Amino acid sequence: MQTKREQIDTMETTVTGAESVHWDLTDLYTDQAALDRDLETAAEEAGAFEDRYRGRVAGLDAGGLAGALVAYERLHDRLGRAYTYAYLYWSTDTGDPARGALLQKVREAYTQIAQRLIFFRLEWAAVDDDRAEALLADPLLATYRHYLELERLHRRHLLSEPEEKILSEKAVTGRGAWNRFFDETLGAMRFTLDGRQMTQQEVLAKLYEPDREVRRTAALAFTGGLEANLRPLTFIFNTILADKASDDRLRGYPHWLAARNLENEVEDEMVQALIEAVTGRYDLVARFYRLKRRLLGLDELFDYDRYAPVGEADTRYDWDAARELVQAAYADFHPRLGEIVEQFFEKRWIDAALAPNKRGGAFSHGAVPSAHPYILMNYTGKIRDVQTLAHELGHGVHQYLSRKQGVLQADTPLTTAETASVFGEMLVFQRLMQQEQDPRNRLAMLVGKIDDTIATVFRQVAMNRFEDRMHTARRTEGELPPEWFCEAWMDTQRAMFQGSVTLGDHYRFWWSYIPHFLHTPGYVYAYAFGELLVLALYARYREEGPAFADKYIGLLEAGGSDWPHRLVGRLGVDLTDPGFWHRGLSAIEALIEQAEALAAASTNGAE
Repeated sequence: MQTKREQIDTMETTVTGAESVHWDLTDLYTDQAALDRDLETAAEEAGAFEDRYRGRVAGLDAGGLAGALVAYERLHDRLGRAYTYAYLYWSTDTGDPARGALLQKVREAYTQIAQRLIFFRLEWAAVDDDRAEALLADPLLATYRHYLELERLHRRHLLSEPEEKILSEKAVTGRGAWNRFFDETLGAMRFTLDGRQMTQQEVLAKLYEPDREVRRTAALAFTGGLEANLRPLTFIFNTILADKASDDRLRGYPHWLAARNLENEVEDEMVQALIEAVTGRYDLVARFYRLKRRLLGLDELFDYDRYAPVGEADTRYDWDAARELVQAAYADFHPRLGEIVEQFFEKRWIDAALAPNKRGGAFSHGAVPSAHPYILMNYTGKIRDVQTLAHELGHGVHQYLSRKQGVLQADTPLTTAETASVFGEMLVFQRLMQQEQDPRNRLAMLVGKIDDTIATVFRQVAMNRFEDRMHTARRTEGELPPEWFCEAWMDTQRAMFQGSVTLGDHYRFWWSYIPHFLHTPGYVYAYAFGELLVLALYARYREEGPAFADKYIGLLEAGGSDWPHRLVGRLGVDLTDPGFWHRGLSAIEALIEQAEALAAASTNGAE
């Protein structure tokens, strides 16, 4: 077993300036003793809340219910602060047993305290319809209206209080434990490439290198690591699939995606329309990759060639250059956004350094309204990392602005949670395009943007098709062998590429590392939803100019305080229009046409 020092020595040595970019968690707690005190206080407050309101919710008037919600929010804020600290502390070193133990301790305490509050939502859900409608219409409850009406929608899927407590208790050692095991397993994996041991983040970054042999060997190295861990990964998948099937059955959800659609505040029909629209335009994927194959001068495009840079797209950005670029793009859109983004850098709300056992990928954690968001990423200096920074800062800005809605309504459903992140990427991309005059470099950047768009819209929907297949099969066929997952993965991926990309046999194992399948079943279609929504919003911005920016900030500040279609409707976008998705897909087609035209012009110029 390698020591931590040896692990550090084998990591990527490219200096980006992000090596010392670590977040400061003292805004949450200055020491763990303070966290322990908060958990103790939360337990006491939960007991007092239970004593005061148990059995009385149905009899509360609007003022009484508003007062209860204030106390309820305060409790969740305190609990959320403790959990946020423990999770973020663990995320930067998932291999440290002490950090894992703290996270588990907080999860268990959180669950025990939250169980004392379950009665509140159950009693509200049981309130007579006429009484509930009258309360929802009362101005005293205006700031909680949407939360309360959403809770009413969930009532048909709620169980009795003892049953809800058992499910909550067992989730800690059930689904929650398996997800933690998955994260720690992926975090501990090392992939051998050219005699060096690399983390997941480092080896996947090699897929964006201009050298094809580097990409090929990186893909094989990544596959080797996944295949070596296929047995535990398959067991984790099967266990979590079975757990969700059990939950859905107990709660009476009609199909595997129903719970996610309800949480996302969208009708099943809208999601189905999105999926059908995207799968119906897989021809755009094939069209783009055939163009990219020609641009790369290849006879055949393999899976490891998909993200190969074209021309100058392999330019490196040190951390300071990335910060300057992203911050300027946000500030140019609206000074308020620029000011918020600056705080993330100045106040150390970002952890960007590569480190052994650090959680892979990137996220923005909204924390709690009494604090502020935190961003985790693994910065390697590639242009894709700049876009990731722009993406996560979009989440961060959204979470920062929506804090005014309080714990119960700050968060948005996943369908609109990606809006600000993808919009932020678009701002940075357009800034890069404006600064670049060389047609060949513009083509390189445009191809990179389409790469990301294809991955966000079409690949995510293809993964939704894989999810649909595995959830359905697990419920009808029982435990699934590794080969079943591999075949289903390859089948749903091939459908998207329509022969434009050759998927090597090694690619069949790549389903096994995707965390969204486990952490948030049904998540992935939200990426396509968000990307197509942003294309519509950005079109409105280009039409309206600066006047749009203030309305956009209003959308972010609203958080989850109303239905998504109402919130975006204020900006002139109609999510209920059946043609909405097709217009977004037409915008993607226009990007591909633009790339084809630039490619033709570049070829003519070279001749």
